[in-house]
Formats: sequence, structure tokens, C-alpha cells
Amino acid sequence: MFNLLLVSIGGGLGAVSRFLLGVKIQQRYPDPPIPVAMLTVNLSGSLGLGVFFGALFGGIPVLEYNNPWFLLLGVGYFGAFTTFSTFSVEAATLLHDAEYKKAFVYIGLSIAGSVAAFIAGIYWFI
Repeated sequence: MFNLLLVSIGGGLGAVSRFLLGVKIQQRYPDPPIPVAMLTVNLSGSLGLGVFFGALFGGIPVLEYNNPWFLLLGVGYFGAFTTFSTFSVEAATLLHDAEYKKAFVYIGLSIAGSVAAFIAGIYWFI
């Protein structure tokens, strides 16, 4: 039960953080060529998760589901902060609107960028 509470608290904080950062970016860039709000959220979240894993675990943890920090931050906060579902909707919308070049750039930056940011975060500490 305590583990569920940790994931819930982290998830709530991560979702609120994602919302606030997304709103701030959309206010600053109201009509970007690609969805920069969620791109920024996903890249920064991937970097943050990598930094967290590198600092606390020295690498990618395996089966840490009894570690309260892993549950609170790794599963809860960063799991809710980053959003693959919104990325999917935005990518599908660009494709539906025949914005193929923008879709390719957005998909490429989102996927390759998130993986690269995560790896950079991990290696920041190891």
C-alpha cells in the first residue's frame, strides 16, 4: 500500500509539473512549427530520469520496485512527467495534416533526443 502511495504522489507531482511547463512553453511559443511543449517536456524528463538513475543507482536499475525513491521519482514523477500518449497524438496529427517533414522532424527529435538525453543523464554521474 505504501508503494502505491509513493507512485501516486510522484505521479501527481509529475503530471502537474508537465502541465505547468507545457502551458508556460505554449504561452511563450503559441504557434511553433512542431509541438515544442511536449518535445521539451519529454527531452527534459528523459534527461532528468537519466540523471536520477545515474546519481542514485550508478546506471539503469533492475527490479528496484522496493526502493521508495525509485517508486516516487522513477516510476511516479518521471513516468507522469513525460508523455508518450501526447507525443503520439501530436505526431499522428502532423501526419494526418500531411505535414510529413514536420512529423519526421518531431518524431526523430522526440525519440532519438529522448534516448540521447537519458543516456547523457546517466553518464553525467557514472
